[in-house]
Amino acid sequence: MRRQPALRVFYALELLLSMPTWIVVSIHLVRDLHLSPLELVLMGTAMEAAVFCFEVPTGVVADTYSRRASLAVGFVGMGAAWVAVGLVDSAAAVIGLWAFWGLSYTFTSGAYQAWLADEIGVDRLGPALLRGARLGFVGTLVGLAGLVALSSVSLRASVVAGGAITLLCGIGTILLMPEEGFTPRERGADAAPWRELVATAAAGARFVRARTLLVLLVASELFAGMSSEAYDRLRDAHVLRDIGLPRSVHLGPAWWFGAVAAAATVFGFAAVSVLIRRVEQRSSREVARILVFLLGVVFAVELLFAQAGGFGVALAAILVISLARSLLYPVYMTWLNAQIDDSSVRATVISIAGQADAVGQAAGGPALGAVGNAWGIRTALTAGALVLLPALGFYGRALAHNGREPELAALPEAT
Repeated sequence: MRRQPALRVFYALELLLSMPTWIVVSIHLVRDLHLSPLELVLMGTAMEAAVFCFEVPTGVVADTYSRRASLAVGFVGMGAAWVAVGLVDSAAAVIGLWAFWGLSYTFTSGAYQAWLADEIGVDRLGPALLRGARLGFVGTLVGLAGLVALSSVSLRASVVAGGAITLLCGIGTILLMPEEGFTPRERGADAAPWRELVATAAAGARFVRARTLLVLLVASELFAGMSSEAYDRLRDAHVLRDIGLPRSVHLGPAWWFGAVAAAATVFGFAAVSVLIRRVEQRSSREVARILVFLLGVVFAVELLFAQAGGFGVALAAILVISLARSLLYPVYMTWLNAQIDDSSVRATVISIAGQADAVGQAAGGPALGAVGNAWGIRTALTAGALVLLPALGFYGRALAHNGREPELAALPEAT
């Protein structure tokens, strides 16, 4: 089958990979399987522990051998794990499957962005990521409409259908994805594979350590990961158990959360259209300012959400947080990739940043879950929001470098 242009494949993946919705999975876990706050957080912790263990090794594989092969393995594994979550009944099985999902995800993290950067060039990466995010909003709307409607018949069937979409993306990657811009690291004729992997990992680590701005960006991911774990795992439980859905409108939880996600998606589509023009026309410093602003919005509104007493306030907070977080990722990746001038370690460096996020989630998740069990979900969400403050501080330090690596950056020994 004929390979397709890289941008066409990327845009198709962004559309399709956005269709599976976590909403139906989350409601299935809370309503059908009755997972406790600690079990919900442990599910995420198991995933992040797998990411912590395998994020950098799989990024090294992508830099050493093939990014396309790494992506195919990742998408197939993620889809299979998602399908299986819809078929099992025990909390232990779900936690184990989500750890496997995390392992599979590491094959795509780093490799996905590195593949696109090499195929189209770093200068075109920012607008492409944002246009991909815009298509992702469209995919989210389509997925919400289809999967939430299916959930009214069977939540399990809706979860399985979402996983099947990701699995098909993996098959499509094998058949259609080009890999013309990638040049593997040079390897000695008699070098053992494990030695080549170690050499690539060491080169990536040295690259990060020698650049102050990269150290700051990686450190910020540590605290951002801690914060996101509490919100991602406890948001729906907070609404269902602490606040409650409106009784005047007789809709199931899936329809309410689906409507919220749909509204956030519509707003996000409009916002990203404006953001594309700003990223195309602005310097690295301006891109950094946008990132700091978005993270500040997430911090403030997560605090509001944690203390919300009514459904209207919680609904507005979820909309704003969803919008800001959907814009954070492409802006962060644009800024991060602009600092990587050695393509041979690009996937490894991005994976190092991803590993920092995983460490934050794996370390902060159980603690925040225990806080939720002991003092309530509101307290856990408040603590999760406050953890964002150090990340904001690191971004502020990065702004002092005008959003780009100084020409004569000293090694960050104190860090």
